[in-house]
Amino acid sequence: MQRMLAFIVMLIPALMAGAGIKFMRDTLFGKLISPFPWIWLQFVIGIIFLVVGLGFFAGFILHRDRKNGKIPPKMPKGKTEIN
Repeated sequence: MQRMLAFIVMLIPALMAGAGIKFMRDTLFGKLISPFPWIWLQFVIGIIFLVVGLGFFAGFILHRDRKNGKIPPKMPKGKTEIN
C-alpha cells in the first residue's frame, strides 16, 4: 500500500509536467483550449506546470541522493579546500 501511495504522489507531478508540455504545444500550433481566455495565458500556465512538475522531480531526486550519501555536504563559507 505504501508503494502504491508513493507511486500516486510521483504520478501527479508527471501528469502536471505533461499537461504543461501539451498546453505549450497547443499554443505554438494556435489551438486555444476552453478554460483559457487568451492564448498567451495558456502558454504561461504551460510553462508554470512544466517547471513545477520537473522541479518536484528534481527536488525528490536531490533529497534521495543526499539521504543516501551520494552527494557530499556543502562547503561552509570561508573554508577552501587545499590539496
